[in-house]
Amino acid sequence: MNYINVLTIAGSDSGGGAGIQADLKTFSALGCFGTSVITAVTAQNTMGVRSVHGIPDEMIKDQLQAVLEDILPVAIKIGMINRAEVVQVIEKELKAYNQSVPVILDPVMVATSGHRLIEPDTVNQLIEKLFPMVSLVTPNIDEAIILSGQEIHNLDDMIAAGKKIVGKGAKAVLVKGGHLAGPIIYDVLISGAEIPVVLESAFISSKNLHGTGCTLSSAIAAEMAKGNNLLSAIKNAKNYISNALQAGSEVKTGQGNGPLNHFFNPLKLIVQ
Repeated sequence: MNYINVLTIAGSDSGGGAGIQADLKTFSALGCFGTSVITAVTAQNTMGVRSVHGIPDEMIKDQLQAVLEDILPVAIKIGMINRAEVVQVIEKELKAYNQSVPVILDPVMVATSGHRLIEPDTVNQLIEKLFPMVSLVTPNIDEAIILSGQEIHNLDDMIAAGKKIVGKGAKAVLVKGGHLAGPIIYDVLISGAEIPVVLESAFISSKNLHGTGCTLSSAIAAEMAKGNNLLSAIKNAKNYISNALQAGSEVKTGQGNGPLNHFFNPLKLIVQ
């Protein structure tokens, strides 16, 4: 018998709402066993990011090898990578692992507070080295603008940007539209030459949005680890996010943007 092992490679959020902390909470809430490789340590709270400290490359490599050699993940989520050298470490180690395992890349670039979390040359490395080997890239509007090189003001712009990102080597892209104001939130899945899939969800009024992107990509990874195909995993993950947002909307945590309620209806750890 085994747990469903899911690995997150991301930064630590001392405020507990995003990054590694959100990823592990999400995996647990969805019945999976989470392991982690920490790429950076951030000093942050609900008000914003104070500072970022990158973990040395060799330590990231050691963490990756330790997990991949022993607690074999059946899905992987990649979050904050703030240096080009880290991209190279991750690329090398994942290529040596089982390449049929789904990998979800959340290209974390700018914090909600506006704090830049990635060095400019790292963006090019992400595109060149990781895009071709991951199953899905999940940029929000701001990240999609950086990756596509075009402005985004509406749904048509989201589709066009997603196609440009796929044109840069990504197998599939989920452009998240949560930053566009409106009663309906649109996310767009672009997958190769297939017709774009537009996914709708109701806008939920809440100040507690910190970690939404991290949580969504982790939920997609967990759902794929449980055997769902990409589109089903995205739909299940979006449903989980909506419920977590709603459940946490009235809760006050800190003075700024609080977290979601990851454990509104947690599953027992699945053994199979």
